[in-house]
Amino acid sequence: MSTDPAPHGALNLALLRDRNDSAVLRAVRAAADNGTSRVELATRTGLTAQAISKITARLLDDGLLTEAGRERVAGQSGKPRTLLRLVPGSRCALGVEIGRRDLRLLRVDLTGTVTAQAGAPVDPDGEPGPTLDLIAAAVRDLTADSAPGHVLGLGVACPGPLDTRDGVLHQVTGMPSWHGLHLREALETRTGLPVLVEKNTTAGVLGGLGPDNRAFVYLGDGLGAGLVLGGHVQRGARTNAGEFGHQCIDPAGPPCACGARGCLEAVCLDALRAGRTADAATALAIGVANLVRLLDVEEVVLGGAALLADPAPYEAAIRAELGDRLPDPHWQHVTLGRATGLAVPQGAAGLALARLFG
Repeated sequence: MSTDPAPHGALNLALLRDRNDSAVLRAVRAAADNGTSRVELATRTGLTAQAISKITARLLDDGLLTEAGRERVAGQSGKPRTLLRLVPGSRCALGVEIGRRDLRLLRVDLTGTVTAQAGAPVDPDGEPGPTLDLIAAAVRDLTADSAPGHVLGLGVACPGPLDTRDGVLHQVTGMPSWHGLHLREALETRTGLPVLVEKNTTAGVLGGLGPDNRAFVYLGDGLGAGLVLGGHVQRGARTNAGEFGHQCIDPAGPPCACGARGCLEAVCLDALRAGRTADAATALAIGVANLVRLLDVEEVVLGGAALLADPAPYEAAIRAELGDRLPDPHWQHVTLGRATGLAVPQGAAGLALARLFG
């Protein structure tokens, strides 16, 4: 057996290079249209001027960065500094949200801006193959004008429970034929792209910036929550943290697709099917207040098609419940926000962008 350390050393150098490149790209992206100089990049990243020079030369050659004018620093002599900016269209990423009734697929540029999208219905009782074929066809359509190697990957957001590490679905409520599906492997085979799989609610909380302790609450064809605590996304020991919809709020309530009775998801969906929006809002407000009291989050962002179709009753009920159940003045410091309808697929696309930005 060879004892040559070169392969391990080469791997470590490659990882270091990727991390340093990512750090520079993040710093340039944060500067947005203002641009940033190499001197500023060294300050922001902690890398040496020599390292910054090599990295930016490489990124310029790859078309990821461009030189965008010069800037003279006030009070300093010498020639102006060259500004660098990200080239948003130099690469793209894809994100898909697979729901129980439909799917939405987006293409985004390096800033996360949506540049194209597609949609299709989903048969929750059918086999997953036709839906996966639809996704693969949409991927080909949305990337037909992309140069080889310029598509960073496909992020997939879908209902849980699931194993994000292996990309395998478990007992997804309302989609019986999807149980045990090796989703990542199936889509990588069909698309030829790197695929990352995440719960829809976790993708939602990753889809936007916010405080270090926040939650994304999703009410669509299911109910769940994505969590960021202490600045870190929470996936749990088996990557299934955030099964918010399966807290029991009424032991004598309606049966849930998970096999239990009186789950928050079952109560909300039962009320919505009967046209009782106020009852659904009251139930959701109890759940959100439970979450806020348990985890002391600073922000709750509401999303999902069912909620966004008529958000006012939910927001009013949640504010009232927080006011009743949280001691003054703490509840007043909980920010209640509203997501866009594309928050989940954009968060999924962000998983693929992270392959470049870290």
